[in-house]
Amino acid sequence: MPQRTLDPTAVLPSSEAPPSAVSAPAARRPSDTPSPAPGPVSLEGIGDVVDAGRPSGYAHLGERRLPTLGRLVAAARGAASSLRRPTLWPTRRGHWQPAPRAARRHASGRLRVTTVALEPNSFVSGPADHPARPHGMEVLYLVSGRAHLIASAPDGQMRSASELAEGRARVVGAPVGGAARGHHFLVNTGDEVAVVVRVTA
Repeated sequence: MPQRTLDPTAVLPSSEAPPSAVSAPAARRPSDTPSPAPGPVSLEGIGDVVDAGRPSGYAHLGERRLPTLGRLVAAARGAASSLRRPTLWPTRRGHWQPAPRAARRHASGRLRVTTVALEPNSFVSGPADHPARPHGMEVLYLVSGRAHLIASAPDGQMRSASELAEGRARVVGAPVGGAARGHHFLVNTGDEVAVVVRVTA
């Protein structure tokens, strides 16, 4: 088979441009004209700053004015002090019911004040799961007697028991996951009628 030889006059293509085609970078000279002064700072276009404090058009970003824990405790303490007189205690035992007007006047806004009177060895269900109030809180305050807050598992087994101390509020929340995760019960563990105030947000 004959072999072909390369013609010595042939020009091979080159990826590099000829030296004459490469231009040298222009030399930079300091400008004789002063640079323009910076303009005034504008907040236009900075949405987080411009829109601060304005109501949002999105419902899920709406402001939720939940009462503070201090307001709940203060309302419970004031209601309990109003119920020191046994004449204001609930006559129907074992059921949560609206507190008398003298006790409710200590709570403002959407706070709900209820009370219960328990005979010895009786109990009442505690905080319940409210889907409409996923962030709700409840505060219990002992008015008279002795009571324990019992947390139980779905099968009825007791998980914890905490006594309501006199002069101290007990902050409780709905059972995590609702009734499927357990229940709370308020139990009279004394020898006399126990009266408890509940403030719900």
